Amino acid sequence: MMSFALWSLLMASLLPLLWAVLAKAGAPYDNRQPRAVLAKASGHRLRANWAQQNAWEALTPWVAAVLVAQLMGVSPMTMDVAALIFIAARLAHGVFYITDRPTLRSLAWLLGFAAMVSLYIAAARAAG
Repeated sequence: MMSFALWSLLMASLLPLLWAVLAKAGAPYDNRQPRAVLAKASGHRLRANWAQQNAWEALTPWVAAVLVAQLMGVSPMTMDVAALIFIAARLAHGVFYITDRPTLRSLAWLLGFAAMVSLYIAAARAAG
C-alpha cells in the first residue's frame, strides 16, 4: 500500500490547480488568452493567483523532501505525519491567502516549511 506521504505528492501537485480555478471562477474567460484573466485580477482572484504561484514554489522542495526521506529509509509514520502537516498547512495557506489573512497565512506557510525541513532532518538522521 502506498503511504500517505507518497500520495501527498499528488495532493501538493493539485493544490496550485485548485487555487487557479478559484482565481478564474466567475471571471470573463478567453481560452485564446487564458493568462489575461489573471493579469487583470484583483481582490480575492488576485490573492488566489498568488496562492497558486506560492503553491507551485512549495511543490519542488516538498517532492524532493519526500523522495529523499523515502530513499534514506525514514519511517513511514514520520513521513506520513510530516505529509499530513504539510498538506493541511498548504491548504490553510491558500485559504488564508484568498481570505486576506496575512498573519495566519504566514503561520501556515511556516508550518508547511517546518514539515518539509523535518523530512530532511529525519533523512539526515537515518543516513547516520
